[in-house]
Formats: sequence, C-alpha cells, structure tokens
Amino acid sequence: MQLKINNLYYHVEVCGEGYPLLLLHGFTGDSSTWQPFCPVWGKHSKLIIPDIIGHGETESTEDLIRYKIESAAEDLIMLLDQLEIEQIDLLGYSMGGRLALTIAILYPERVRKLILESASPGLKTDEERMLRRMKDGELANFINDRGIKSFVDYWEAIPLFSTMNSLPNAIKKSIREQRLANNAKGLTNSLLGMGTGSQSSWWGKLNQLSCEVLLLTGEKDEKFCKIAESMLEDMKKASWIVINDCGHAIHVEQNEKFGTIVSDFLSIKN
Repeated sequence: MQLKINNLYYHVEVCGEGYPLLLLHGFTGDSSTWQPFCPVWGKHSKLIIPDIIGHGETESTEDLIRYKIESAAEDLIMLLDQLEIEQIDLLGYSMGGRLALTIAILYPERVRKLILESASPGLKTDEERMLRRMKDGELANFINDRGIKSFVDYWEAIPLFSTMNSLPNAIKKSIREQRLANNAKGLTNSLLGMGTGSQSSWWGKLNQLSCEVLLLTGEKDEKFCKIAESMLEDMKKASWIVINDCGHAIHVEQNEKFGTIVSDFLSIKN
C-alpha cells in the first residue's frame, strides 16, 4: 500500500496477525528484505514493513531535512498513527537498526520490545562523525557520478559483506537485483541525511531505554560485536546473542536461526 506521510508517499507492506512488529531494512535494502519471514513471524505478529525514505518504492525528495534520522523516525510514527497502531515491537537491521533505536529513544511509549541486528547508536565523538560525513559525501558523489550499477558493484565488495560471498548464487542475484532497483537520488540523500556521521550519537541515551532489548550480531562481524558489547554495558534490560558462522547480514546468512531467535524473544512476556 501507499500512505501519504507529511506530503511524501511511503510504500508499506503488511502481513500476518498479532501484536504489531515494525521491520526496518538496511541501506540499499527495501521491504522485500523481510518478506521471507512473513510465514514465520506472521503467525504471532502483524508485520508492518515500510520502504525507508530514499529506498524502494517510497517517494524520494530533494529536501535533505526529510532524510535526517529524527525526521525519518517522526515519519514512521505518523505512519503508525495512520494505521491506528499505538505500540509496536521493533526490529531494525544496520541503518534500520539506527533508525529503530532512534524511535525507541525519542518515542519510548510506542515501543514494547526492540531488536537491533548489527546496529550501532552512532559515533561517539565529533571528530569521528566529521570523518564519516566526509566518507559518506564521497560515496554520495560516487553514486551521482557513476550511477547505481557501479555503486552496487562497489558496495557488494566491501569487507562488511565478505561473508555473503558463500551464499547460493540465486540469493546473491536476488539481493543484487533489489539493490539495483533503488534510485540514485534516494540513496545519495540517504547517505547525506541519515548516514552514521550525520546522525546524533545515542550512546549517552542508552541507559534511558525502558523497553526490553535484544542485540544480535554475527560471529564474524568483529566490529559490530564490539559495539554490541559496549552497548550492553549501558542498557538496563538488554541481552546479546552472537550467531555463529555469519557476518553482518544475519537475517540472510542464517535466516532460519535468526527467525527462530526473533520469534522466541517476541513470545516472552515482559
């Protein structure tokens, strides 16, 4: 379905029955990221799966303010309001995890349980954020100058996704086709507006989270395992699971195990 949120059309998929579960994909992803889990999670949850601004079939805009992570969080709260959903469980992967954490911090009364897959609260220092903004700016220029195909070629080859090389060719082909379906303007503005260097750091706010939190990282993703370990120290009601034999994209590399862990966490009563 298409929902008009603050003068932009958002593409949203809905499936399943039960307590609402909002699912947020990563950079270059879209709602199809989560479609394989509809038969599993749809048995206990009503899945709300939007294309985040700048991605998929959600409308893009030249207004960079709309891509700020706080603005994107506000859009999704308005989306829930349109759907007459008061409180949700919330799962986000990578960029979508940063956005999910933003929602949980800014709108704590709207989130019952939070699952963060390979996600961070942003960067701790101004210097780190400045350097990252420069890198994100270079990537944005790369997309503008050389187009989506060249960027996807580059993106698939970064070390963060090296563990996905062993996936079956059919799965790799499907992921590549989905990434190529994005538009250059949307990805460019997402990098500039919602990149890790552009967002506020939430490290100092982690101890304010009142909902139950599950952190998930892949064993081979050392960077995000270290981030999760640090996050755990600052959270009151958090647990952390490391999934063996996978890297950053756990939901792709170990999808059955990932699906079961999420179902188990959501079924535990607070």
